[in-house]
Amino acid sequence: MAKRVFVTALLGGAALVLAGCNASKSGGTGSLDDAEKASETLLKTGGNGDDWAGIGYSYDEQRFSPLKDIDDRNVGQLGIAWFADLDDARGQEATPVVVDGVMYVSHAWSKVDAWDAATGKKLWSFDPKVPGERAVNACCDVVNRGVAVWGDKLFVGTIDGRLIALDRKTGQELWSTQTFDTAKPYTITGAPRVVKDMVLIGNGGAEFGVRGYVTAYDADTGKERWRFYTAPNPEKKKDGAASDDIFASKGNATWSDKGEWKVSGGGGTVWDAIVYDKDLDQIYLGVGNGNPWNHGLRSNGEGDNWFLSSVVALDADTGAYKWHYQETPAESWDYTATQPIILAEQPVNGTPTKVLYHAPKNGFFFTIDRATGKLIDARPFVDGINWATGYDLATGRPIENPDARFYRTGKPFIAIPGALGAHNWHPMSYNPATGLVYIPAQQIPQGYLEDMDELDKRKVLGFNVGTSLQAGMLPDDTAAFRAAVAATTGRLVAFDPRTGKVAWGVDYPAAWNGGTMTTAGNLVFQGTSTGRFRAYAADTGKQLLDLDMQSGIVSAPSTFRVNGVQYVAFQTSKGGAFPLVAGIAGGVTRKVPNIPRLVVLKIGGTVQLPAPPATTALEWNPPAPVGTPQQVAAGKAHFGRYCQVCHGDSAIGNGFTPDLRVSGTLANADAWKSVILDGALKDRGMVSFARVLTPADAEAIRAYVIERSNWTKAHLPEASAPMGR
Repeated sequence: MAKRVFVTALLGGAALVLAGCNASKSGGTGSLDDAEKASETLLKTGGNGDDWAGIGYSYDEQRFSPLKDIDDRNVGQLGIAWFADLDDARGQEATPVVVDGVMYVSHAWSKVDAWDAATGKKLWSFDPKVPGERAVNACCDVVNRGVAVWGDKLFVGTIDGRLIALDRKTGQELWSTQTFDTAKPYTITGAPRVVKDMVLIGNGGAEFGVRGYVTAYDADTGKERWRFYTAPNPEKKKDGAASDDIFASKGNATWSDKGEWKVSGGGGTVWDAIVYDKDLDQIYLGVGNGNPWNHGLRSNGEGDNWFLSSVVALDADTGAYKWHYQETPAESWDYTATQPIILAEQPVNGTPTKVLYHAPKNGFFFTIDRATGKLIDARPFVDGINWATGYDLATGRPIENPDARFYRTGKPFIAIPGALGAHNWHPMSYNPATGLVYIPAQQIPQGYLEDMDELDKRKVLGFNVGTSLQAGMLPDDTAAFRAAVAATTGRLVAFDPRTGKVAWGVDYPAAWNGGTMTTAGNLVFQGTSTGRFRAYAADTGKQLLDLDMQSGIVSAPSTFRVNGVQYVAFQTSKGGAFPLVAGIAGGVTRKVPNIPRLVVLKIGGTVQLPAPPATTALEWNPPAPVGTPQQVAAGKAHFGRYCQVCHGDSAIGNGFTPDLRVSGTLANADAWKSVILDGALKDRGMVSFARVLTPADAEAIRAYVIERSNWTKAHLPEASAPMGR
């Protein structure tokens, strides 16, 4: 669900070369030119640290830099070298990519900018002009997790499904390919990767109901080279795709001939993790959740449903299936496997073994043999996991808690972790010197219940997950609200795959903290949702740096060197799935400003950020209650179904989408309906819901929001006060 960074170094993003199309390459099947060879070498080796060539640094996506000019002795001297304000106060999730002294950063609404990496001089900007109404299909904000550089080209995917090649020097568009049917609720938020002159890109949208796939496009022309579907054809017939043989021989049998997947597409979108293994010449896909989540509805409660919540290995040249490991068979909790994948080498029974490290939503850290797909180990990296007690290493299957299958028991289940995961898209990193993996972990429980109201069943707008979307809404109980805040926490986990244990950890008072980056200087860097940028000793976890960045940080940093000076770069903002839906559970992060910026640090940097914007409280004068108790109850049901995923539990806003409790339209029924039913604000992402709501429904939602505004002001005036955007 909340989805969305990932690591492979530019497998798809780093895609093309050269401004002109290179006709001599015969559609991309010939040899690489010099610029492309340089990109390939840099992605394979990582280079000497001067560049950060892919979002995960290199093809191994370890997010480890060999630079050590900044180390555990002088990191406390870091200061700002330069910064740049960005356009949109939405989630900023991309890792800066730096090649030849030029920095490339994508940001909200799929925009891309290029800067001189040392001075901050802007070189060019590109705006794909994504229509605002496409935001309704973005489950987790209008974010973008990065670009790919390949020779003289740069690649970016857009929310509305285009894969675009730009001239790296000028930012001019070279070609654009529409990667999905725009009539369906797909999106692209992940970074492309480039491999062998092919750009690889997946998509998102599983919550709404789509069928996942990954496509390889020729880097020079944008022409499709191969496609692999990660859920079966609804008629269980061939697609003319690389996935045909494995579905026909084995995969189709793992899906029931009954169930909603035949209508929904089954889900399984690959919205983030795509990694290239240069040693074994294969590609790994991290596959997402099913649609609906509820396995009982999706596949009649039958079958493991390949390839949901799996790591899938493919032949790099053809996309043909090689092996897969399913981390959560028959998944029912939005336990995606789309989280970042790291490639490394580790002794197994005394033998050096090429392994894959993965810490997905379900709370277990997986070590997998890259050559065979065999599970080597699976251990918890967070406390309190209750959906399973562990994994049977002989079978590779989880040892499940029977109560977790809520659709079988008919009883609610409070899962730890919940759908936002013990680890979401935020990048983790691996330091070969310490042998530790640094994971942005979190604790966010969630309730699941199959006893759905008719309202929760499949609709043409909004989430279609097959569980009661009201099950997680908090009751009118101040103690419950405060308990939700206390139960929602974050943690930086340094996990040792060799022992299967946490080596050290740092607790945070809030969830949804930034991704990590580690260096040969014995450092781990991470930003927090509370607005701090920190560095820790990679071996011990001792805090060595703590800078106030004025705004939340959810992205991961990168580091590079220009003219002998090492820099560290990252974006600030607060956004993404958790802040959208959290309501009061966002805790202290609700009051953190949302300032979209690119910040670059160096030793001795002296640039000062401007004073943060004044925090003027919004006028909070709720209208008098309207409607009957029955109308308010109906409004609560509609709000839970259609509104809370963007406007927060109990209508408690987050500071970057409108807080409906203080909406200027709330006191006026006609103005309210003009937005909800007539689409008056569709260009800002608020489309008309007339396809699923009647005028009476819209008025019921208004009655509920008015009731919430009055109740929260009376009972939680400080903790839930509306925040400016």
